[in-house]
Amino acid sequence: MKTDRIARVNEILRRELASQLFRLVREPGFDPARVTITRVRTAVDLRTARVYVSVMGGEAEKKAVLGILRRCRAEFQAAIRDNVPIRYTPQLHFTLDESIEKGSAVLEILSALEEAEEPAGGE
Repeated sequence: MKTDRIARVNEILRRELASQLFRLVREPGFDPARVTITRVRTAVDLRTARVYVSVMGGEAEKKAVLGILRRCRAEFQAAIRDNVPIRYTPQLHFTLDESIEKGSAVLEILSALEEAEEPAGGE
């Protein structure tokens, strides 16, 4: 039962953070369309939450976006406090999530393998 509650809290926080991403971050050079909040992992005591973020772009852009999100942490926490009815507002910790990029790389490899096998299989 407790894991279901944490899973629901994680999803609510992910949705709230994703919607606030477009409203709160107003720094030059920040493009919210290139940022995806992939998942949130909240501690059982609801005091902390790790926010996994995927950023499309190079390494320099990823580090810059992560820095911007970390600087805006207080605003994100205030939005959670105001909009999400939970007992504690978790302290947010932003982390890069590279699982989408790794998945894309695997799909590209599989696609290349399929293309390489097509001419040989058709004869």
